[in-house]
Amino acid sequence: MAKKIPPRHPMPQQDAKVRSANFQEVALGYSAETAVAEAQRCIQCKKKPCVAGCPVGIDIPGFIQQIADGDFQEAARILKDKNSLPAICGRVCPQEDQCEKFCTLKEKYGPVAIGRLERFVADWEAAHSNGKATVSRRPPTGFKVAVIGSGPAGLTIAGDLARLGHTVTVFEAFHKAGGVLVYGIPEFRLPKAIVQREVDYVKSLGVEFKLDAVVGRIASVQELMKEQGFHAVFIGVGAGLPMFMNIPGENLVGVYSANEFLTRSNLMKAYQPNSPTPIKVGRNMVTVGGGNVAMDAARTAKRLGAEHSFIVYRRSHAEMPARAEEIENAEAEGIEFLMLTNPVRILGDEKNQVRGIECLKMELGEPDSSGRRRPVPIKGSEFVIDCEVVIMAIGSGANPLLTKQTQGLELNKWGYIVANPETGETSIPGVYAGGDIVTGSATVIEAMGAGRRAAEAIHAYLMKLAGTPGIG
Repeated sequence: MAKKIPPRHPMPQQDAKVRSANFQEVALGYSAETAVAEAQRCIQCKKKPCVAGCPVGIDIPGFIQQIADGDFQEAARILKDKNSLPAICGRVCPQEDQCEKFCTLKEKYGPVAIGRLERFVADWEAAHSNGKATVSRRPPTGFKVAVIGSGPAGLTIAGDLARLGHTVTVFEAFHKAGGVLVYGIPEFRLPKAIVQREVDYVKSLGVEFKLDAVVGRIASVQELMKEQGFHAVFIGVGAGLPMFMNIPGENLVGVYSANEFLTRSNLMKAYQPNSPTPIKVGRNMVTVGGGNVAMDAARTAKRLGAEHSFIVYRRSHAEMPARAEEIENAEAEGIEFLMLTNPVRILGDEKNQVRGIECLKMELGEPDSSGRRRPVPIKGSEFVIDCEVVIMAIGSGANPLLTKQTQGLELNKWGYIVANPETGETSIPGVYAGGDIVTGSATVIEAMGAGRRAAEAIHAYLMKLAGTPGIG
């Protein structure tokens, strides 16, 4: 008799009206009973299509079976064999476009909630064993590796190389480790205590973190290798250079890049009453863009006290690149969406403060190079949105601080590092790169996948060096 498949279990959440006024986590997580019931929906496919959709190759059916059997500790061990950051991935990764997309149950019953189960296991393990699943570690090799940047790629490669026996030092420019996980993603989506928990786990593997350490200022990549004795270097500095529209008024007081706005709120805790970091809040606040960062900024603006928090996006709802879940959460919290709308200039008052943003209505034409229909302006459709704050969330680029100062490092025309996608090898022997500084803005798990592949390549490189007299 065929197994009867129950419906997918929803994620419990804070009420939308309550959560839109606080920074506490929106999603509340599965109970143990719900997690077991959801895990039991998995039919344990022989071909494991979900694993093929995972950038780090987690044994998804394996850890889910352990949940179904009630062995949460073994589920955590299986997860952490491939993923050093499961509590983070379970919260912010777009499983609907990766592992869950390939679930055999997807079309007829809805996919197994792989991300929610991953989050459950990580949280359970942290509550019951201080987040330190038993993992194997090899004897010390004598090799030193520098990791520049402590975002998801940097944390992953640091943990992997430490487990392989190498001495790893992570250089982080900010005063807290975590990269985009701490400065870019709001507390209500990813509590910073959870990021710190994952960082502490990597530390427990023997990784050293040097904070407030801007490589390119304190030392060059070449100096790390020649003067400080690092045998290999991994560059995982992300893509944090803000982008603007280059329209009139972008220099007015009250215009932020999403990068600055979210960094002030997330890393510097500007939303707290005693924070020394200023952040401007207006009655009306406009966020320009349609991705996850735009959703984060608009939802943050609402929580900071904006009476009206707008999303202005030049295409239609169907073309928005943000996750469906994040759009639905924003809508439930009262974010006001203005679709097919494009800013043309920002208006200021006599004190150079933002007073409004002038926009044009758009219509969709033929598809462009992205495959989405190109927005075309409608003549004579100009209108003004009265506002005091404008947040530009239209993407980010490669910060040239490190890359331009690294002699011999090949960059593409956009300023990103040219690296082998399978190994992370760059044009400089012993120097590897991965994550957003190579691909441009992508997902947390894709950056982790790049870190994992580079760890394997660096380990192979170092083992070859081990045969060189006087090295290792």
